[in-house]
Amino acid sequence: MTMFSVRSARPSNGHGHAVLIMIGCMLTAAAVAVVAYLLWPTWRAGAFKGPERLPVSIGGTIFNVPAAAIRVKIQRHTGPQERVDLGFDYPSLTPPEAPHHVSADQIDRAPHPIDRIFVSISAHHDALSPEARLKTIYPRYLNSAPVSVQDGLTMRGFRAGTPYDVEDLFAAEQPALVARCTRDASTPGMCLSERRIEGADLVFRFPRSWLSQWQDVAAAMERLTAQMHAVK
Repeated sequence: MTMFSVRSARPSNGHGHAVLIMIGCMLTAAAVAVVAYLLWPTWRAGAFKGPERLPVSIGGTIFNVPAAAIRVKIQRHTGPQERVDLGFDYPSLTPPEAPHHVSADQIDRAPHPIDRIFVSISAHHDALSPEARLKTIYPRYLNSAPVSVQDGLTMRGFRAGTPYDVEDLFAAEQPALVARCTRDASTPGMCLSERRIEGADLVFRFPRSWLSQWQDVAAAMERLTAQMHAVK
């Protein structure tokens, strides 16, 4: 009797292994995607603007000035400086926005009214103080009688032929204000008000027309001074 050995056929496991590998890869990819989403930074790249305020030393006096208010680029750094020029929107007293592009057509239009107050801080090097000029220099060139303007503000014109003959001197006691202003002509008049803090002089410049609300202007100069130089 012929005996036949029959080998039982077993199904191949190759297809099953491939399926498992594919599932494993898919799970791994999904896990990597989740981790990448969770760790992906939410901030957007942008230009580094630096600190909002810069400590500077002018005439040995420390001021803390807003970086965005500095008008001259090379002055935008910390440490000792001879002078810093700043500009602030009025009446908010915030640093102005970056200038917008102006087309040729816009240049020909009427100039935009000045809505900024400008401040220059410089070392005085023992020059005559603003208070001393008010008491000893200006009286030599002023007209004799002051004129009352409004609410305690007075005006005295400088005599013709003097170094200040196109200017008027405005003064008030409460709140304190002293300003030398050019008269309106082909260009609007501008005012200059000075004060000394230790080794530095502060010079504020603003339109003469603002003197119709001179108390607000005086308060604005006091506020800016206090923000940039805190009295200890």
